[in-house]
Amino acid sequence: MVNGPPHFTESTVFPRESRKNCKVYTYSKDGTLFAWANGEKVNIISVTNKRLLHSFDLPKTVCLEFSPQNTILATWQPYTTSKDGTAGIPNLQLYDVKTGTCLKSFIQKKAQNWYPFWSEDEIICARNVNNEVHFFENNNFNTIANKLHLQKINDFVLSPGPQPYKVAVYVPGSKGAPSFVRLYQYPNFAGPHVALANKSFFKADKVTMLWNKKATAVLVIASTEVDKTGASYYGEQTLHYIATNGESAVVQLPKNGPIYDVVWNSSSTEFCVVYGFMPAKATIFNLKCDPVFDFGTGPRNAAYYSPHGHILVLAGFGNLRGQMEVWDVKNYKLISKPVASDSTYFAWCPDGEHILTATCAPRLRVNNGYKIWHYTGSILHKYDVPSNGELWQVSWQPFLDGIFPAKTVTYQAVPSEVPSEEPKVATAYRPPALRNKPITNSKLHEEEPPQNMKPQPGHDKPLSKTALKNQRKHEAKKAAKEARSDKSPDVTPTPAPQSVPQNTISQSTFGDPEIDKKIKNLKKKLKAIEQLKEQAAAGKQLEKNQLEKIQKETAILQELEELELGI
Repeated sequence: MVNGPPHFTESTVFPRESRKNCKVYTYSKDGTLFAWANGEKVNIISVTNKRLLHSFDLPKTVCLEFSPQNTILATWQPYTTSKDGTAGIPNLQLYDVKTGTCLKSFIQKKAQNWYPFWSEDEIICARNVNNEVHFFENNNFNTIANKLHLQKINDFVLSPGPQPYKVAVYVPGSKGAPSFVRLYQYPNFAGPHVALANKSFFKADKVTMLWNKKATAVLVIASTEVDKTGASYYGEQTLHYIATNGESAVVQLPKNGPIYDVVWNSSSTEFCVVYGFMPAKATIFNLKCDPVFDFGTGPRNAAYYSPHGHILVLAGFGNLRGQMEVWDVKNYKLISKPVASDSTYFAWCPDGEHILTATCAPRLRVNNGYKIWHYTGSILHKYDVPSNGELWQVSWQPFLDGIFPAKTVTYQAVPSEVPSEEPKVATAYRPPALRNKPITNSKLHEEEPPQNMKPQPGHDKPLSKTALKNQRKHEAKKAAKEARSDKSPDVTPTPAPQSVPQNTISQSTFGDPEIDKKIKNLKKKLKAIEQLKEQAAAGKQLEKNQLEKIQKETAILQELEELELGI
């Protein structure tokens, strides 16, 4: 256990555990209790007064979890049956943290969703048993207080926060019937119309359900194992929004491809989605499922909101290089672009200022270690595991909401004694025939710049790219029609469509088809130059011939003026 910023010294709370069979550890939700399994016993200590509270003989334990109010420690070990085929012994134990007694043991065969789900006040606790959800009240596990029975419940998620408690359940489709997710309010489960909301959909082999913090809505990522169109190796994903007031919608994502990550802001009023074939797009949506801000495209597959919801990190981990973009989401300004190569883990510190990235086994078994960053991009602390060792687990000590106040976002990099690492840039392979020739900057993908998607004054909704293109075409056609309808040479020029740049001269005809054709071509060139200027302003690197086009603007304007004046 290590002290956090700024010291990073070894903590005196927890004496280092040197046994080689440590499998797992966990903190309580408020960070005051710490439990770990060392291959012989499961121990619990108080972080506040450094005292060992309990020790249990559970050598095979691989999973640990505290209940929200620190009343119970749940432990899980792999389920085994005896050789003669008789049922195995219960492998999920619930221990009273105060007394150290075992309150109840259950058989829990699967490691996935092994632990019981408690409400934050521990009034109710729920488990999925044989496609039913069993509810217990006030930690009395000898009596099932309620059951939610639907045909084959595959998964469920309890809502966060205080009463009234809500539960989202997922039932997979079968025999041509669609899958569905339903929201219920505890304990109203009986009757055909008691569900708060219902959303059915095809194309779902599994789902991920994400409640927002205020428990007013759920985001459902429905995914299939196989994409029948053959477009994606990852199967096919769709994103659905379901509110507790009965409203539901499919979140329309403008780019095709996998959905890598979906996260709620802690404000519960917006969410961020990372999606689409690489380079992936990232977009923030509001509760109407309308896009609010588009971060453009980039090498990313994950998103992480800070605990206070005022900073968003977009990152590319796993098979990507570890590039991160840290954004101020109040002003939509980029703060920093650090690179955490080979990272397999990311976590915000509860203070909303520091970040932890790590390379852990078994995802990667070499170069294991962790780094502590400030969100402005400075590395404050770095630890590398010796070459013969592996890092399995690393995490911050949790704290309850409100302990750390939100601070003003800073853009200036915080000073650090740890030297920043420049990532090694791998040069592209060049065949021998091209090695002595100049390098041309050709990009595999056109990257899209970030853009604000909030409705502009006078518009109800932001226009999509296609809609904007169609609008411009329509305006251009209208202007051309008006020009054709009046052949008089001294007619008042008709106003140019909005898409024509301001510095071009307004549309008019001169009776001579040759001159009209020249003017039209020159205006087309000016429009292309204006578009190139916009791309350059957005940070796109232009080709040599494109830069030459821009340089010709003055000459084209002069030629156009001469034609218009009839010189």
